[in-house]
This record gives sequence, C-alpha cells and structure tokens, in this order.
Amino acid sequence: MPPTSHACAGGVAALWRWAAVRIFAHARRAWKRRHSGTTIVFFAVAMLIATASQRLAAAVAPDGPLPVREVAQGVFVHFGVNELMTAENEGATANVAFVIGDDAVAVIDTGGSVREGRRLLAAIRNVSVKPIRYVINTHAHPDHIFGNAAFATDNIVGHRNLPRALALRGQHYLDAFQRSMGAALDEVKIIAPQQLVFDEVKLDLGNRVLVLRAWAAAHSDTDLTVFDDATQTLFGGDLVFLRHIPVIDGSLRGWLAAIDTLSGIPARRVVPGHGPMGEWPLALAGERRYLERLMQDCRALIASGASLAEAAATTGASQKLQWELFEEYNARNATAAFAELEWEQGP
Repeated sequence: MPPTSHACAGGVAALWRWAAVRIFAHARRAWKRRHSGTTIVFFAVAMLIATASQRLAAAVAPDGPLPVREVAQGVFVHFGVNELMTAENEGATANVAFVIGDDAVAVIDTGGSVREGRRLLAAIRNVSVKPIRYVINTHAHPDHIFGNAAFATDNIVGHRNLPRALALRGQHYLDAFQRSMGAALDEVKIIAPQQLVFDEVKLDLGNRVLVLRAWAAAHSDTDLTVFDDATQTLFGGDLVFLRHIPVIDGSLRGWLAAIDTLSGIPARRVVPGHGPMGEWPLALAGERRYLERLMQDCRALIASGASLAEAAATTGASQKLQWELFEEYNARNATAAFAELEWEQGP
C-alpha cells in the first residue's frame, strides 16, 4: 500500500478512535446517573465503535521495521527464519543486513518479498538518514533479491553472472513462488544489477571500505561475498550456512574449493546467508563436513554402479541430525552431487 494510503487510512482510524473515546466517556457519565435502556444501547454502541477502531487501526497500520541486531559497530543484521518461503513468513528466510559508513549506507540482500524490503528500509531509517549508496545482491535466489523493488533500483551491485541468471530463471522463480505465496509477491520485480563484480571490487561508504568478491560456481554460479574491513565482518551469502542445511545449486566440487579459499579471509565473524552469526573460520567446519560426506557417499555409489534414485535416498544420511530442513533439501543435494560427480568417470 502506498504511503499516502497509509496516511489516509491512519487518519480515518484516528478519527474513529477519537469518536469512540468521546462516545464512551459520555455513555459512562450517563450510566452513573441512571441505567436507562437508551443509555445501555448507547454504551453498547460505544463499545462496538471502540472495538472496530482498534481493528481498523491494526489493519491499516504501516509495516513496522524489521528487527535488527548491531553485530559490530555500524553493522546491522536481521536474521531470517530457517523455513521454506511461504505466504505466512512472507519470504523472510534469509539474513539481510546493512552497513553504515561516514557518508552512506550499503544494503546486503533485500529479502524474499517487497514487504520485507520495505521493512528493512524502515529499519535502516530508524538508525540512519544517510543515503543508501549500494544495494548488494549476494546471488540470484529469491529469498535474497525479491525485496529489491523496495529500494532505488539504479544502484544494485551483483556478480558478473547475475544478469544472465536472472534473465534465464528470474521469471520462473517468481511464477513458481507466486503459486504458493500469492499476493505476498504481487509487487516483486526482477531487477538486474547495474554494477557488476568480475573479480574483486571495493566500495567506499566514507572511511569504511567493503570488499566484494565474485566466486566461481559453488552454492550457485552467482555467489558474492562482502567483507567489512573496519570490523572484520564477513557476509558469506549462501556460501556459508549455519544450522540450515547447505543447498547446492552450482557445483559441489567448486564449493569445496571455495571453502578452502574462503577460510583465508581475515575475518573475526561471519554473517551467513542462513543461520546465526558464527566465529570465523570455525563456522565453515560443519558445512565442509556435510559437503565432503556428500562427495564421499556419491563417489562410492557411482563406483558400485548404484542408481541416481539410490543416491537420493541414502547419500548424506549420517548428517541428518546436524541440520535443519534436512528432509527438504538433502535428496536434492544428493541428486545434484551425483549428476556432477558421475562425469568424473567419463561418458
């Protein structure tokens, strides 16, 4: 709903509340004088109006800001829920963040709906009036980019492959999630980045430099990390998962290779794409163990002549108790890993 509609509706609600208060006070005075039938009716009407005004105010109140936590000086994070995107959670399943410099603000991912993006914008404005100079998309998945339209769309930064990925899959993502989420995604627009990261880019927010790095195919083929040198905070995007099971949409071998390089970044803490903040580089241990288990299980199954169906049913089973959403994603991961590793043996 546009801000003007919010303001108008808010004014109507306020008027109803004022009327209810006045009528209620008049009825109460009359009640003390005598318990006439007219007064009882009057009192009942006042109570109905009061109740209606409360419901109207709740219905038209503008969305509140996302709750955020300052995890380091000038670094604010909203931690998403470890769930699938649904109409109920409005797509707010990924971690989204912002960093404030002396001159400007950078946003790191915008969430899974325009409503979440607007709530993130409100959270920023609760903390700073500085201009938002950059909106950084860490990769192409909907829970990280569907909130882009809540921000100015001429300052989006992304991986060199992001425009192609959005052109190929963006509308498919939107169509698929609209079937399950309905009106929650009505305002979503697929917006390609204007500034591309081919290898490494430094963004200056005013005495605060963010180092953006583009990665080869790993979690996806559009992965970008952001390192805040001032606080040694790494935003891992979906190259880093904690508690939430890692999800493969790129390359298993590429992801394991990326982990080796990632671990050398001189960070103190990491904000993963999903899950709580972690100590760096210890936060990589569980993810590495899971991905290595997938690789070992798949290679053993391929060597034994097992089918893809068998791989989907058994690969990674020993890791089940270590991860949330295991049932939702492990078979998919096993399928992707098996298909990739099968080619190691040649056609």
